[in-house]
Amino acid sequence: MNLNYPITYIKGISVQRATLLYTELGIKTCSDLLNFFPFRYIDKTTFYALKDLQPNSSEVQVVGKITHVKSVAQKKGSRLVATFQDATGTIELVWFKGQKWIKDSLKINEPYVVYGKLNHYNGSFSIPHPEMELATEYKKKLQTKMQPVYPSTEKLMNSGVSNKLIRTYIQNLLEQFYNGIEETLSKEIIDDFKMISKRDALLNAHFPKSQENLAKAQNRLKFEELFFIQLQLLRKKLINKTKIKGFIFENVGAIFNEFYADKLPFDLTNAQKRVLKEIRKDVASGAHMNRLLQGDVGSGKTIVALLAMLLAIDNGFQATIMAPTEILANQHFIAVSELLEGMNIKVDILTGSVRTKKRREIHANLEDGTLDILIGTHALLEDKVKFKNLGIAIIDEQHRFGVAQRSKLWKKNTTVPHILVMTATPIPRTLAMSVYGDLDISVIDELPPGRKEVKTVHRFDSNRLSVFKFMRDEIAKGRQVYIVYPLIQESEVMDYKDLMDGYESVSREFPSPKYQISIVHGQMKPADKEFEMQRFVKGETQIMVATTVIEVGVNVPNASVMIIESSERFGLSQLHQLRGRVGRGADQSYCILLSSFKLSAEGKTRLKTMVETTDGFKIAEVDLKLRGPGNLMGTQQSGVLNLKIADIVKDTKILVAARNTAIHLLQEDSNLSKPENTNIKKAYLELSKTSKIWSNIS
Repeated sequence: MNLNYPITYIKGISVQRATLLYTELGIKTCSDLLNFFPFRYIDKTTFYALKDLQPNSSEVQVVGKITHVKSVAQKKGSRLVATFQDATGTIELVWFKGQKWIKDSLKINEPYVVYGKLNHYNGSFSIPHPEMELATEYKKKLQTKMQPVYPSTEKLMNSGVSNKLIRTYIQNLLEQFYNGIEETLSKEIIDDFKMISKRDALLNAHFPKSQENLAKAQNRLKFEELFFIQLQLLRKKLINKTKIKGFIFENVGAIFNEFYADKLPFDLTNAQKRVLKEIRKDVASGAHMNRLLQGDVGSGKTIVALLAMLLAIDNGFQATIMAPTEILANQHFIAVSELLEGMNIKVDILTGSVRTKKRREIHANLEDGTLDILIGTHALLEDKVKFKNLGIAIIDEQHRFGVAQRSKLWKKNTTVPHILVMTATPIPRTLAMSVYGDLDISVIDELPPGRKEVKTVHRFDSNRLSVFKFMRDEIAKGRQVYIVYPLIQESEVMDYKDLMDGYESVSREFPSPKYQISIVHGQMKPADKEFEMQRFVKGETQIMVATTVIEVGVNVPNASVMIIESSERFGLSQLHQLRGRVGRGADQSYCILLSSFKLSAEGKTRLKTMVETTDGFKIAEVDLKLRGPGNLMGTQQSGVLNLKIADIVKDTKILVAARNTAIHLLQEDSNLSKPENTNIKKAYLELSKTSKIWSNIS
């Protein structure tokens, strides 16, 4: 018997049922069903005597006999009532549905095991719609102690596939296949971590005899799941390093040195120097660079990226930056062009709005090599875009791109260009290990000198007048202010109203001509939006009232105050990104989080976190706990983490142990060819046939 057989091999599963289980739960093979784990357990370790029952509406398990069954009329229809007793007392079992079928199936004076939620009314107890089983049948079954509860769907329930039926299928599966379940870890790993065997772990994950057995089973299965993910990521990294050849940038040439000596607007921080050294080592090694660069808003990632591109140009290669939005692509283009002013380097931009004539010119310059740096959006991925010799591709805010889109950049050359992936969304360590475990990771963890930390406070709506006074004081010092309103797609009308109401009240408090106010929102034409943005950038307006369209792409060093209205409606990473819009100059900057008094527990945690820290990584850790990995990474990346039993938030210790074990194993046996690793290699090859992880990784 083979666990890769379809589930129709299991006793009791028809072709029709198999189709339903596949469409609803993705269960196709016996292995899929075996790895479909309960999400909770009903502890049936205790049997109660009827005289000991308490009126607390808990779930209880009792043993006794049915002595009498009757139908009782009520306002609408009737109910079926059975008198149930043990040696100590009597209760009623009650059914409102399926009465005829139930009445015919009940056996009088036979011992039953009954389980259900206890009701207490007028001094007597009853259990409505109990789970019940003849004691003789109960004793034959595996689940004598704790009962598993499996995830389900409405369609399954309506089609008669109950939790009890899934339990039966899994029991049948274990009875048929138990001896064929093979070990997947080496004896050394099992001994090191004092783990139980694979087959015992699976048996106890579905039908645990005790809490202790369940803990051992879950620990073993979580470790194994995370271990094989790490093994795949680390082997992929190893192959990347040894098999994929990269261009060698051996010269630090005239262009890099001229820029570094004469054009650099400020001294690099130690963190920037460290990251640059890591990149230089990569691109000089002959191996292909695949590096993730993390750094908070304003930490100076763009300068590092530019220096990496200049290394490529010095060695006769071209470079590109791909950004997810036109605003961000334009910001990179302006920043890079200003930094390289006066140098003999040709930079251009390609986005969806570039006209055909200009496009043709860009295509020609790329192919003949006269264009050194091309910055753009998804437009870079079009087949017509061909580089003469692309040496490095930099991908900004990479979680917004699909995997297929990124791989298109690779195909622009016969040899794969070096890849530098940048993100201003700090990624918690556990998530980075899991989603980006095949990349080398660099972190810029300090801000440029002269940057002051943004002071953050939380105020309720009732403090609005004192907030207005604070704004007047800051404007009097020559500073500018953002006021941001939430934008929630489903209620655009309401959001627009909130924004316009806010704009009107701000206009009353800050009347013209003394004060000038810009307004920006998603319903404006791009040209109008750009006009208002530019007025604010030039300092012609002191206040910018906006929705979250300003989250990325606006750089106004003179703006020192960020006021976020209804801040409880924003996610943590959004609040952190918005706060990053201020604090870009040398002046002390402030972020004021306004909210109503009605705050959920999660809302309180978010605002408290923002007030307590400006560290993006700490904020990301809290965000991960609140939202889970899927939401944090977006759909493009979370596919990697379709975990069956482990949880990277709760199981951090197991994840670290699994990764370290995988690192150690590959150092000792990179091809998994030693006899003691036969089990691991077999499981690894089996997994790599079916696992989506290969296609999901950068």
